[in-house]
Amino acid sequence: MTSGAFIGGPPAMPALTSVRIFLALGVVLFHLQLTWAWPTTDYTGIIERARLGVDMFFVLSGFVLAHVYTRDVETGRYSHRRFLVARLARIYPAHLVILLMMVAIALTATIMGEAFDPANYSMSGLLRTALLVHAWTPTSTPVEWNGPSWSLSAEWGAYLLFPVFAGAGLALRQRPLALIALSGVLFLALDAAYRRFFDDALLHAEFNLGVLRIVPTFLGGVALLHLSRRLVLKPRPAALVTVAMALLLLGLMHVRAPEPLVVAAAGGLILTLALLSKAGADGPMAWPVLMFLGEASYAVYLLHLPLLVLWKNARAVLLGGDSSYVMPMGEAAAFVVAALLGGAILHALFERPARLWIRRRFFPTNLGAAT
Repeated sequence: MTSGAFIGGPPAMPALTSVRIFLALGVVLFHLQLTWAWPTTDYTGIIERARLGVDMFFVLSGFVLAHVYTRDVETGRYSHRRFLVARLARIYPAHLVILLMMVAIALTATIMGEAFDPANYSMSGLLRTALLVHAWTPTSTPVEWNGPSWSLSAEWGAYLLFPVFAGAGLALRQRPLALIALSGVLFLALDAAYRRFFDDALLHAEFNLGVLRIVPTFLGGVALLHLSRRLVLKPRPAALVTVAMALLLLGLMHVRAPEPLVVAAAGGLILTLALLSKAGADGPMAWPVLMFLGEASYAVYLLHLPLLVLWKNARAVLLGGDSSYVMPMGEAAAFVVAALLGGAILHALFERPARLWIRRRFFPTNLGAAT
């Protein structure tokens, strides 16, 4: 769920920053629609398919990190240690805060006599979550200390293997379509294996070997980066093709097209957004407020489920009843605003300062923004 660029590094791509808030909001709405009053799925599949925003983030992560680091890998200046420290600086501070927040919620609930499922909230699960390895092994029990963090575990696995992804990209940089095909074949192979052993689709993998889910999508992002370097569009065609791709993606989501097709279309949108920035035609996607929200999207994504737990239980305590109530639409809208505001505050007051502090501590001669 993260991306960005070094100051003084490769050219910035504002559209790829701003789009992140829309992906994060899609995931928020997907979880929220499970509790609100409007029967969304009776009218459209957009919000249900918005759960695939996680996979879109995986593609985006592969694209942006290849954009930032491929040149260093190619010239021999790449340091995997520096890369991993920069990545931890980006993802770990907010992860740690949310994890501690969930521990506090669990302790408070226990003191108040509310039971937490010991299988889903185990000490071993807490440790594995803290180490970001809880999506690396087979399991039949979700680790619920912070639901969205399974994707961070998957991202961490991809970061550890980044030289492999970058090397594959360089090996096939003159044939990016072959690299895209390779990522597709890899997806089909992993999906077939996952269905064989777990009787479910790879795009449904989360705590149960969710790390496999990022492998073909991250590689696909690397492939799209190399394809984008071979394409040039003028501003107007770039804007038109981006709008067309966005409408195509929304249309596929609306009609509940097969999930792999939706993810593939999302990859197409990421490519066109990159070409939009390359053409200097970002337009509204370069608005400061959207850029800020795009930067804060990671905090919004991590915060929204713990906030939903707090919100519903606080309402149950204050107004009576229990936390399984159906949320009125006005309250759901208020929750979305609260999630955006809470994520923005977490990003501005803690996530970004902590990231910069870590970078200053380890890289005093390079104070650029972490990717």
